[in-house]
Amino acid sequence: MRPMSQAIIELTAETTQQGVSRRHFIKGAIAASAAVSSANYLFRANGGALLAQSPAAGAVERLITLNINGRSRRLEVPPMETLGFTLRYKLGLTGTKIGCDRAECGACTVLVDGVPLYSCSLLTHTVRGREVTTIEGLEAEDGTLHPMQQAILEEQGFQCAFCMSGFIMNTVALLDSNQNPTRKEVAEWLSGNLCRCADYDKILTSVMRAAEITRGA
Repeated sequence: MRPMSQAIIELTAETTQQGVSRRHFIKGAIAASAAVSSANYLFRANGGALLAQSPAAGAVERLITLNINGRSRRLEVPPMETLGFTLRYKLGLTGTKIGCDRAECGACTVLVDGVPLYSCSLLTHTVRGREVTTIEGLEAEDGTLHPMQQAILEEQGFQCAFCMSGFIMNTVALLDSNQNPTRKEVAEWLSGNLCRCADYDKILTSVMRAAEITRGA
């Protein structure tokens, strides 16, 4: 039996004589793999259309247009980004607060087509083609405050005011549908908004005053 070292030497000499070396073999394999990968990327099997020209099935467009406070805003948004994040960190609308970030406290409440929703749990892509209103969009062009904003100034309705914008947006939706609510109806309507300072009595008083302003009383 020949020693292993001699067998390796003979095998190497044989393959070299046949014009095939280990280096050439590896180069050829790499080149072939690259060619196959390129072909699979560039062409479809059913006609040769370039894949780069067509998004993958189920892909979500990242560049979208949003209607925020009556203005169209064009921006790039990942598929899983929340509306609260987009408003604060893409558009600079920091009046919308992120509190619990789990749809419990209501600090992030905005209006979508007039309906109060938690923006921390609402994907931005789902509001394309819909009208989004934030606290920044309530003031009239001449500087007139919304009745709820004015009522808060009059009644000093909040302490730290971190939760204030969420309460205001929810109240706007309430007054749009009912300009003469009872105090109990207001409390039930705002049950999805939490105030960690527990200023609920002053908040309810502010809402009742806002209702009076809305009615012109």
